[in-house]
Amino acid sequence: MRRKTPSSGLSETPARPIKAGSRATVTFNTMHSETAPAPVSPLPSVLVVDDEPQVVWVLQFSLEAEGYTTYAANNGVEALAEISEHHPGLMVLDIMMPTMDGWAVLEEMVKLPDGQRPRVVIVSALSSLRDRAKAAELGADAYMPKPFNVDELLQVLHGLEEAS
Repeated sequence: MRRKTPSSGLSETPARPIKAGSRATVTFNTMHSETAPAPVSPLPSVLVVDDEPQVVWVLQFSLEAEGYTTYAANNGVEALAEISEHHPGLMVLDIMMPTMDGWAVLEEMVKLPDGQRPRVVIVSALSSLRDRAKAAELGADAYMPKPFNVDELLQVLHGLEEAS
């Protein structure tokens, strides 16, 4: 006969005396919480692409403090290699860089299958309506002009992460 104990919510079997010399089997009930918290999904990794080392350092420091894994690239060629190798979920991309600029990166990313394309936030000193329209046309998800507020950028990244 099993009964439910009001204090713990566990069911238990009343104890019976064991005779000397007999074998006893012991079983343990494991607790299963019906209101267990949902598993926490890991944050997506973020690729930071900028030719200014100070910007890269501040962004990586801030993102890692929020729990993100980060990768860095100093130009577009390095960015495409990082995307191929690490498949980041998010990318912070500058436009004006040597070797390959951010526009060319966006143009190359259009060729990637949807699952391999990170969500992109442009962070650039270029801030005209024409630049913003071009970024949207090439698939950027958000645009923040430099100088930018790190907390605002983090909010944008969190929003993109939740929308994914």
